[in-house]
Amino acid sequence: MVENTDLSFNIPDGLLDEIQQNIENLIRDFDVPEENKLEVIKQINYIYTRTKYLSITDELTGLSNRRYFENCFEKEFLRTQRYNNKLTLVMFDIDYFKSVNDTYGHQCGDYVLKQIANAALQTFRKTDTVFRFGGEEFVVILTETDIDQASIPLERFRKTVETLAPVFENKTVDITVSIGACQYNDSFKTKEEFLQKTDEALYEAKNSGRNKTVFYKN
Repeated sequence: MVENTDLSFNIPDGLLDEIQQNIENLIRDFDVPEENKLEVIKQINYIYTRTKYLSITDELTGLSNRRYFENCFEKEFLRTQRYNNKLTLVMFDIDYFKSVNDTYGHQCGDYVLKQIANAALQTFRKTDTVFRFGGEEFVVILTETDIDQASIPLERFRKTVETLAPVFENKTVDITVSIGACQYNDSFKTKEEFLQKTDEALYEAKNSGRNKTVFYKN
């Protein structure tokens, strides 16, 4: 179920920082009044900040994108390996989302994705990060959280979506999500294995009735 869909700009890490710093250095060497230099640098910094934001953000939902997930997940995985922190990874997707697009149109589908993203942001803690992984699939990194602690917000989120009933062009759309979750354990040698086990839990949730949460059993 893990897809290779990448919704991000393919910009190498650190490249934007390097470009921005090089441009600033060039501008400071120009033979122009200092106030002009400062104004140009101000504009460059704005463009840089905006570009960097877009490089890690999903345009439709405003969530962090898959590229940023890869960066964050690697850091959290390595930190957990080193310090034995609690870490739970969550994957969820919208049940029968293709049917939503086919029945109500892709604009409705986009609206539903935004509603789901907002519900996730409202449910999970500020210290947790919600990502749009691809299509109708999302990932959440729950730091300092084990499976028992994760069960409450995950069930709250599932019920929130179940009762959301977004209205698009006077039509109510009934939606649910299937959720898979997995807690890190030291048998996971790579972050890819950790992600795969979480994906297996999601797969089981979808194939055993949908609209439910399944926790990967070690």
